[in-house]
Amino acid sequence: MPDAYRLRFLRRAACGLLLAGIGGAAGAQALRVVTEATAYTFDENGTTPGPATALVRATLERADIHDYRLDLYPWARAYDKALNEPNVLIYLIARTPEREPLFLWTAEVLRIQYHLYRLAERSDIRVASLADAQRYVVGVVRDDLRHEYLRKRGFTRLTVSAQEPESMRRLLARQVDLLPLAEIDAEQLCRDTRPRCTGLVRVLTLDELTGGLYMAYSRGTAPALVERTREAFAQLSAEGAVQRAFAGLPGSAVPEPDAPHAVPAPPKSKP
Repeated sequence: MPDAYRLRFLRRAACGLLLAGIGGAAGAQALRVVTEATAYTFDENGTTPGPATALVRATLERADIHDYRLDLYPWARAYDKALNEPNVLIYLIARTPEREPLFLWTAEVLRIQYHLYRLAERSDIRVASLADAQRYVVGVVRDDLRHEYLRKRGFTRLTVSAQEPESMRRLLARQVDLLPLAEIDAEQLCRDTRPRCTGLVRVLTLDELTGGLYMAYSRGTAPALVERTREAFAQLSAEGAVQRAFAGLPGSAVPEPDAPHAVPAPPKSKP
């Protein structure tokens, strides 16, 4: 074989092996996409997708990623899978300093604010500060951002549930006094439990928890897969698809395309 042909053959073979390696790494195990039931993702029964789920699917479609399975879990289980298994994409997950090295952060989907809510008829509950709230029983979802935050802030009267609908049932049964919720989730949880829920009243905004919710891959996922997803989301954001997905939804905002990210500092400890 002439040298020129041999060189061309070797180059093509090397390229083929490289592509096969990338494809094998991504295809050895189908991608798992995991999330929990919220107003942004799915209803409690997992039948009706929310805007974040539609956006994740559109992102994977744009990235030409079709071999995946989307599963709905309680938050602690979804988080555990993304933490310990390769080829897992989790959404919507808050990005904190403690979580920063644990995942491959792919795209900031939206920014959200959390508040403490009580039942409308519970006028006996009076909260003007975080210290006031510590006197009451607060319902939280196991291992999510709000659970971690309140625990670190010294809350000892925490009742832990697997999912927000379970916490809502505890609130209606007066087993808990307060729930930390996003505005859109408060509205949906109350709507889903009418007529027992006559309304939820916001008593305190958790300013330190205001921040972004992300799509993130588990460690061990092929870098090429992460980059394709990141580029696809950036394209959709530049086209306005992200803004349209969450337009008009209460209590949520979307980051500007290519907005720089700053990891929030840990909450300051009490003196």
